[in-house]
Amino acid sequence: MGPQPTHEQNPQSGSVGRVQIFGIPIRFHFTFVLLVVFLLVLGFGGEQSGAAIAIYVLALFGSVLLHELGHALVSRRFGIKTTEIVLYPIGGVSRPERKPTPTEELWISLAGPVVNLVIAGLLLAYLYFTHGLVAPAQMLKPTDNNLMERIAAGNLILALFNLLPAFPMDGGRVLRALLARHRGEDEATRIAAATGQSLAFLIGLYGLLSAQFLLVFIAFFVYIGAAQEGAAAVSHSLTSGYPVRAAMVTEFHTLTHGQTLRDAANLLLATTQKDFPVALGSQVLGLLDRNRLFRAMATASQDTLVASMMDRNFLRVSPAASLSETLPLLVDAGGCALVMEDDRLVGLLSTDNISEFLLLRKFGISVQSVEPSAAG
Repeated sequence: MGPQPTHEQNPQSGSVGRVQIFGIPIRFHFTFVLLVVFLLVLGFGGEQSGAAIAIYVLALFGSVLLHELGHALVSRRFGIKTTEIVLYPIGGVSRPERKPTPTEELWISLAGPVVNLVIAGLLLAYLYFTHGLVAPAQMLKPTDNNLMERIAAGNLILALFNLLPAFPMDGGRVLRALLARHRGEDEATRIAAATGQSLAFLIGLYGLLSAQFLLVFIAFFVYIGAAQEGAAAVSHSLTSGYPVRAAMVTEFHTLTHGQTLRDAANLLLATTQKDFPVALGSQVLGLLDRNRLFRAMATASQDTLVASMMDRNFLRVSPAASLSETLPLLVDAGGCALVMEDDRLVGLLSTDNISEFLLLRKFGISVQSVEPSAAG
């Protein structure tokens, strides 16, 4: 799998653990950990030793990791820093600090499969000139003797699977990069995402009919990834050309730094607002969102001041900023941003009102900006 654009370094939700290689944080999605356990359990009881099983699983893990590092190193070659790599059951996702151009995306996407092809080629060449290669049919039954052949075969499968022209695989990103040379980027993404969903449906159907439920599992991940890419393309298209002020909430309540968690809870119940700026006079000090409020209520007294529980490193955006470019920032920031003009709070931007904005745009309703109105 290939790069997913982002603009923040917040960890991907659902990821656990952390190591760092070449200055890049490597995290593991909890489903990846479950897959490793599944492979280890599946391997026991056959003709291979426990050591061979462990080596095989670790080799596949290392191959996926090297695949993603291939993306990251080529990204660095283009001056794009990779903020995080998250490993999933069907591969990994590298998160660049900015979205690559179509040409950059083409080479970055190809880098991962090339790494797997090189690994497979080196292993097969070594085996050919030293011990000779076993027949492909013999690799269907795992043993200690065909361990290296199976690792090579695993890398070939990783390369070919990732080259399928379907999001979120590398082949889908290659397809988008090629289409984007002649079509708009959003249209190219929608075509590649639709291709990915269709391919995932066929893979899942085959997996059900042949009782190969691992294929169904893979098809599910591919379908979800393609659907997310398609939805992101639609959102980008509908918000393109609009500033943040066109979608921001302009009538909102604020909390003062001297108010308590009890006051915040009462305001949460009395209004439809979920996120509250915390201010000292006209100065904005932080942001208290609903999740942070609930966590605080579970661990602190209701008389605790909101100033001690608020997020001081909140996302702030300009009302004139591009709405389409702000969307990835908003998602990574937890779903809410404060719209600031100089140091003056003029609005809130959340995923909820973005969704309403997108619905209005889909219905062809004209959207106009209004002047802000803050309530205490």
